[in-house]
Amino acid sequence: MTSSLDEAKEALGARLRELRLEAGITGTDLAKRAGWHQTKVSKIEYGKTKPTEEDIRVWCSHTDSENQVPDLIATVRNIESAYLEWRRVLGTGVKRRQQASVKMEAETEFMRWYEPFLIPGLLQTADYAEEIIKNVIDFYRIADDLDEAVSKRLERQQILYRRNHRFHFVIAEQALHTTVGSDDVMIGQLDRLLAVTGMPRVMFGIVAAGTVYRVPISNFIMFDNRKVMVENISAEVTITQPREIGLYGRAFDTLAGQSVTGDAARTLIRQALQARTG
Repeated sequence: MTSSLDEAKEALGARLRELRLEAGITGTDLAKRAGWHQTKVSKIEYGKTKPTEEDIRVWCSHTDSENQVPDLIATVRNIESAYLEWRRVLGTGVKRRQQASVKMEAETEFMRWYEPFLIPGLLQTADYAEEIIKNVIDFYRIADDLDEAVSKRLERQQILYRRNHRFHFVIAEQALHTTVGSDDVMIGQLDRLLAVTGMPRVMFGIVAAGTVYRVPISNFIMFDNRKVMVENISAEVTITQPREIGLYGRAFDTLAGQSVTGDAARTLIRQALQARTG
């Protein structure tokens, strides 16, 4: 965790150093203009000190880079919370993390969700969710609150029926074939997806297996245009920089444009069902 925070501060410092060099002024000059101690600039640039939001505004003012202020302030605000190791997030079990999702989803009017290997949590059956959460508990060796966590995940799905919320789910075709639990679990899950394709306020697309590669892909969830969450093996990363959110938006639009929907999506689901039922 400490090394990740250090890396984030160093990356921010490196970006600020670039702005100073592009403006053609020395660190000593910048410190004098800002009224800072002469060592403050170097400490910020090398990630030893995290700048405040006011420091960012002053820095950009003296380097003629005011247009960078929104992205840089978003970085400062998020630097402590952007990277959360799963051992912290799941330390007391999975239910607490599910509860946090309830709040985030309730505050979001338009959610965009891409998954390359699994079915999104809001569309999972109870059996499918149980298998996923059971594996999470085993892999991360955390407190076993399986029943409570599954119940909370299913509770989250009520958001799908609220009129002031819209959803666009895109999955890779592989997610239809990744075996979670057993054939019986997968058959129930695939039947659930057939029902999802007809839900109001829900757009559902599948990127077919033979689709041409166009963008770097990993799972991610977009909450309006405020926040993006990305999950990797060791941590959950929250992105709030407008510039980065824009990149994820472009990636989602590309994947959505490559996906099939409606009858074509249902055909892929039925083919996956046929493979399970023989």
